[in-house]
Amino acid sequence: MSASRARGAVAGGFPDPRTGPADAPLATGGDLSAERLLAAYGHGIFPWFDDDRSPPVWWSPDPRAVLFPDRLRFSRSLAGRRRGGDYAITMDTAFAAVVEGCAAPRESGGGTWITPGMRAAYQRLHALGFAHSVEAWDGQRLAGGLYGVSLGGMFFGESMFSRRTDASKAALAALVARLEGWRFELIDCQLPNAHLSSLGAEPMARDEFLDRLARNRARATRRGPWTVPPATGGDNDGD
Repeated sequence: MSASRARGAVAGGFPDPRTGPADAPLATGGDLSAERLLAAYGHGIFPWFDDDRSPPVWWSPDPRAVLFPDRLRFSRSLAGRRRGGDYAITMDTAFAAVVEGCAAPRESGGGTWITPGMRAAYQRLHALGFAHSVEAWDGQRLAGGLYGVSLGGMFFGESMFSRRTDASKAALAALVARLEGWRFELIDCQLPNAHLSSLGAEPMARDEFLDRLARNRARATRRGPWTVPPATGGDNDGD
């Protein structure tokens, strides 16, 4: 992938995702610098590969899985646990630990695509205030969490993990509440799957997603660190 902007390319030298394949890589190559990652997310492109020894692989699937904050679905059991206060929620207090939790091998025995290079790249975005984590704590123990990237009024979810039942869902619920208060438009979940659908995610045609993303580029980004709003409610504009 050329680093220069060529005909038919968008910022960062990426091919125009509107003309890319629906279910195959859009591009291969380049690096994971903060500038390139932000250019990618700003144009509906994300990295997904599993070996730092190979060049980065970039994707822009069609359809795209998205979650509108006001359409998040909870099970009755999760709603009850949230009312019972099983987990203490924080934001941007343990970013590296959350990414480490997401990178750990799953019980299914599958590998992880969050390589050491990926972890370092998102840590840089976190230091710049663009990447954020939500942590669910059981006492002093990190029970689960999620992380992603924020640009304008969109949040680009990367990964989540749980060490206790529904800990990642509790983190997602807290994120959604925070984003609703800030009037975020949607959460990008990247690839559709049954688990995301059970939480309320829905497929969106790539062209529509990219149209929304183009409008989103005019909106200022709320950079970190983020905090959880007071339990009494209300928007914490001082974050």
